[in-house]
Parts: sequence; structure tokens; C-alpha cells
Amino acid sequence: MADSFSVPFGETLDAQVRAADIDRWLSSRFVVDERLRADLIALYAFEAELMAIPARVTQPLLAEMRYVWWREQMDGVFAGVARMGHPVLEALTDVAARHALDRAPFDALIEAHIGRVHGEPHDLDAFYVGPMQAAVRVLAGPGFDEAVIAAGRVRGLAQTGQAGAARDARRSADAGLRALPSEAFPAVAHAALVRPDAPEPMKRLRLVWAILRGRIQA
Repeated sequence: MADSFSVPFGETLDAQVRAADIDRWLSSRFVVDERLRADLIALYAFEAELMAIPARVTQPLLAEMRYVWWREQMDGVFAGVARMGHPVLEALTDVAARHALDRAPFDALIEAHIGRVHGEPHDLDAFYVGPMQAAVRVLAGPGFDEAVIAAGRVRGLAQTGQAGAARDARRSADAGLRALPSEAFPAVAHAALVRPDAPEPMKRLRLVWAILRGRIQA
């Protein structure tokens, strides 16, 4: 399935994520440790690959076949056997091993994408909570899954056109985030961006404010 190797020659994963997901790319700039920042980018690049599939193929069955291919690749990723020559899978295999990531959120995300191409509603937890929990684990280790559930759902609401509900939910999300170490906050800071169409300079300012305060609420 050749079109699964979608990172253009010479393009870095960082550039791929910047083009596909500006919110999380901007949040990742606040990770001081370069290796940890690259680890986050590997997670986000994997998600960018999944998000791009419906734009490449219009028939649900063909899209599902590509998602099944990615699901099969998770066997190698979580066995520590990288698919050589695929930048995203090579990076993800390394990150999963070094941070002892759980496979379940990755499988759930792929299954949620399959459901979407067949017209099922967004599974906010699979699309947004699980990936945020994995990102927090990369930055701060295990033990903070519960703390970020509400923040992940805020992000999901904003990304699915429910900005008002996302704003209303930020206060309760911040209550959970009090348990989060400051070094992990860049993994959740993008939940403060409830307007996907906001200009990039505004997003940058909003993220700076969120990082300084350790809160996603305005």
C-alpha cells in the first residue's frame, strides 16, 4: 500500500505536523527538551497520517483498507520492530518503547477513524482523550490519565464545531489539570484553543497565556 508512505522525501515529521495540525505543533514548541519534543511530534505525525486518509481516497472501503494496514503496523510498533524506511513508524516504534506506551489508545484511534469513514459519530475519547493521555505520558510518565480526560474532551468539542460547549467545559477541565506536572502542560495546552479558525498569532498568544498560568481557561 504505497500511499501509506506519505511523508515526502526530505520533509521532516516536524514539518508534516506543522502543516497538518498547527495547534499541537505550536503547543509542542513549549517543550524545552528537544528529544521529548521530537517524541511528541512522532505521536502527532502518526495521527496526521490517519487524518489524511479520507482526503486521499473517497470510497469508505478503500479508506478502511488503509486503516487496517495501519492497525497491522501496530504489531511491529509495540513489538519494538520498526518498519524500516517509514519515518513515522520508525519514530513511533522508538517512542512507544522508550516511554512504555500502551497500545490500546492507538488501536482505539484507528477503529474510530474506520467508524468515521462509515458515517459513525465522533468518538471524542478515542480521537482526543487517548492521544492526549499518550502525549502526557511521554512528557511526564504514567499516572496522569485521569487528570487529562476533561481537557481531551474540551479539545474534542472545539474540533467538532462545539466551541460554546468547549468554553463551558474548560473550568472543570482545569480542575483536573491541577494534578498535572508543569512539564506535561504542553501536551494539553492546545485545549485552550477553542477556535480552530483563529489566526496563528492569536493562537500563539493564547498558548503563551495558558502555559504561563497552567490553565486552559481564558
